[in-house]
This record gives sequence, C-alpha cells and structure tokens, in this order.
Amino acid sequence: MKKLILLATGLSLLATQTSLAQGLGNSPYSALGLGELLPATNIANIGMGGIGISYASPFYLNSQNPALLARRSRFTIFEVGMLGQQKSISQLVRNEPITQRDFGGNLNYLALAFPLSPRWNTSISLRPYSYIDYQTRTYGRIDGTIYETQFNYTGKGALNRASISNGVRLGKNIYVGADASFIFGNVATSSNSQVLINSESDIVVSRLNQTSYSDIIWNLGAAWRPSLGKDYVLNIGATFAPKSNLSASETEVYHQLLGGREVSGNDTIRTNSEGRVPMPQHLQFGITLEKNNQLAIGVEAGMQSWSQFRTITNQPGNFRDGLHTAVGIEYTPKPNSTRYRDLITYRAGFQYNKMPYQIDGLQVTDVNGSLGFSIPVGAYFVNHINLAFVGGQRGALTGAQVRERYYKVAIGFSLNDWWFRKSVID
Repeated sequence: MKKLILLATGLSLLATQTSLAQGLGNSPYSALGLGELLPATNIANIGMGGIGISYASPFYLNSQNPALLARRSRFTIFEVGMLGQQKSISQLVRNEPITQRDFGGNLNYLALAFPLSPRWNTSISLRPYSYIDYQTRTYGRIDGTIYETQFNYTGKGALNRASISNGVRLGKNIYVGADASFIFGNVATSSNSQVLINSESDIVVSRLNQTSYSDIIWNLGAAWRPSLGKDYVLNIGATFAPKSNLSASETEVYHQLLGGREVSGNDTIRTNSEGRVPMPQHLQFGITLEKNNQLAIGVEAGMQSWSQFRTITNQPGNFRDGLHTAVGIEYTPKPNSTRYRDLITYRAGFQYNKMPYQIDGLQVTDVNGSLGFSIPVGAYFVNHINLAFVGGQRGALTGAQVRERYYKVAIGFSLNDWWFRKSVID
C-alpha cells in the first residue's frame, strides 16, 4: 500500500509540473468566458460517459454527487488522476480548411475520502476548474492604403477548485450531501494590432489584461436507491448548484510601440478594479439500473444557465444555456470471484453536449464516445488502476466556427485502506 501511494504521489507531482508548463494545449474556445470548463469527473466515471450523478461504486470515489459519498464503505480511499489530450484544430479560411495539431497534459485531480461514521463520509479534493490557453492570429488591410495589419490574441491561465464534500445516509436508501468549493486562479490575456510596414517601422498597439478570481461556490446533492427485487437496484440522483458570484480583480494596461520601441509610457486603464462575475445555476439528474455490483446502465442530463453570465465589467458573455446528456455502462464479470480476470471492470459511454459558446448565431456542439477499464492490484484486489479513452468532435467546419477533433487518455489510481481501526489484542 505504501509503495502504491508513493507511486501515485510521484506521478501526481510529475503531472503538476506538466500542467504548469503546458496545460491541455491550444483551445480557441477557451478565449470565451471563464475558459474551457473541466467537469468534476474521476477516471472511472470518464470511461462510462461521465455517468456519476446517479451512480457510485463502493470501490471508487465519486466526486459528482456529494450525496453518494455515503455509499462508501469503512475504507479510506485516495485517488489521483491525470489527463492527456491530442487534438486537431481546423477552420475555414477563404473556403479552405487550415489545420493545426496540438497536445497537452494535466493533473486531473487529487482526492481523499474517509468515513466519519457508518452513515457519514467526507472528502477533500483539488482539481482544475477551467483553463485558458489560446493563441490566434488574423490579417486585414487598412482601407485606402497598401499596408496590411496583423492582429494577435493570446491567453494563458487557469482556475482551480479546492473542495470539501460530505455525504450522509438517511434511513436505508436515501442519501443527501453538499460540497463547498473554493475557486481561485489568474488569467492573463493580450491583444495587439500591428501595421506591417517593415521591422523598424511597424506600429503596434497592445492591450494587456490580468484578472484574478476567488470565491466559494456550493453544490447540493441527493440520491435514492430503491430495491427492485433480489438482484437489482434503481439509482436516482440529482445535484443543484445555485447561482453564485466570483469575486474578481482586473488590471488593464494599454501601450504603443514603434519598431519595437515604446512610444510612450504604459497607460493603465484599470488597476485592481474590483467586480463580481455571476456563476450560473447548474442542475443535473440521472437514473442508473444496477445489478449486484456487476452491471450498471445509466442515463444522465444536465443544464447550466450560461445565458446569465456577465464579465467583470458587467458585459454580456453572448452565451447560450449549456445542455449535457450522457449514457454509460459498467460491467464486472464476477465481482465475488477470486480469479483475477473476473475482477477487471469494463466501461463504455457516449455524450452529446450543447456548449454555451455560439459562433455566427450557431451553438457549438460536442459529441464523444468513451471506453474504460479498471485493473485490480495489491492485496485482496481492493486497489485499482483506472484507464479511460475518449474520442470526439467539437464544433464544425461552418462559417467562423472552429472544429476540434480530440483524443483523450486518462489514467488514475484508486487506493483503498482501512484507517482509524481500533487495535484488538487476542
């Protein structure tokens, strides 16, 4: 167990260094709003289409519905997950597709959950909430002149999420829970326009913006697990994150360059300007049919009201409400067997999502499929190496939309141990 924890911790530190250096790669859509949002799904859930609002296995940690923490046994569990992504980014330029390939990797989460009583479990976790990573360039021409212009837009940064969650079982099969998450991070963006004369005479006008975010958001959860005969259980779950606000501080600087030399001192438009960024409410619901820890089939849906979003300067984000739908399946051949191959868990899933982004009046969609495995390791096979593979497409080669075809590989560890035992002397 100690060796497994050391291995998982070492890999997580390596992943942290990767995330600081690279993130998940260039994503033009991360220029909008708070960036590209990362769902609170662990590796086991990713493999089955992100199903987790209505289903939680006692062998893995569920971070999507805090109520289902109470399904945990007396074991303490430590989980770490890492995510890598390769994508092909394409856009029509003069009716011809231009393509760029990109790769990035990141720490997906660190989480620890432990029981406080037979009915009450709690967890603490750290994971990315969203990331901003884009660099785009466009060209134009100054009317009435022979000179071309070049416009560069870049952004880097991330918001992180530190959470504490609690789940309690009420009666035999009713569960309730809540988590509080502290969102924090910094985003730096820049945009400049350059008149292309020659390297010594080019005129550049730049705007630099740095914004810091921090505040607490809440997520409430509930679940009901009625029995359907001897072998089957119906899992019904729901979560609700009420509308909240992030505190934000923005600094914006404007300056001009001529041939790489500063024409005048920086003109600070705003310095540590305080504001509030509304976080839209988020409602999710799911139903999963489960058979004796052997088979689970589920369907889930969720909606987030991103049309309510406003920037720190109270400007509309030009977003639409997001919609998420998913189906997933999990299968373990013989969970009570002592043969190794009977204990390997297999997963598959499918998602269809309407993203909050809209380009030329069209809402961007994201369609993907996933496969996953959990391989038991260690004494009594209560620890697992979790793998998930996702392939999908976001956007389309239509108008000014950007099409992203992506492939994700996720690996994680679920390490179980029995803590807080009272010593017994025979």
